[in-house]
Amino acid sequence: MTGRQATIERVTAETEIRVTLNLDGGGEGEIDTGLGFFDHMLTALTRHARFDLQLVCSGDLQVDDHHTIEDCALALGRALDEALGDRRGIRRFAHAYAPLDEALARSVVDLSGRPHATVEAGFVRSSIGDVATENLVHFFQSLAIAGRMALHVDLIRGENDHHRAEAAFKSLALALRQAVAFDGHEDIPSTKGLL
Repeated sequence: MTGRQATIERVTAETEIRVTLNLDGGGEGEIDTGLGFFDHMLTALTRHARFDLQLVCSGDLQVDDHHTIEDCALALGRALDEALGDRRGIRRFAHAYAPLDEALARSVVDLSGRPHATVEAGFVRSSIGDVATENLVHFFQSLAIAGRMALHVDLIRGENDHHRAEAAFKSLALALRQAVAFDGHEDIPSTKGLL
């Protein structure tokens, strides 16, 4: 199938973002947020979800990383929501585990149209590279809100926070890949008839 694409531009006093998302891509990404570790996480998400993503952000990094990460999550979530359209024919529900060496993460997704996020990260370090770990948690929360999904992310185990974060992003990618996939039916996967 083709056509499940969206382009979002978000301009505020704090950030300027352009996102182009193709849900039926091949995992190709062009990502530049000015935050090396965040770019690494978004690249992993893109590759393992098999989305094509172009995301460029110019943010107020002289302040800190918060606005850039939050606004990228909001723009990406809006692009996901727009690309899904009425969500007809998708699987909707999915879960996935992803290990990275000693770390193990689980993500559970419901593309329900009702935003909610529960993120149990348990990071030990205050930052990884140029990113505050609290803002990684905030990324998942903001993505769920703008993407209109229920999202549960649990870092089950791990000692290295880089590994733990990357496992979380990869498990989300794998869950999204399944949830947006077509299930062979043409209906909207809801007893309400609307998502």
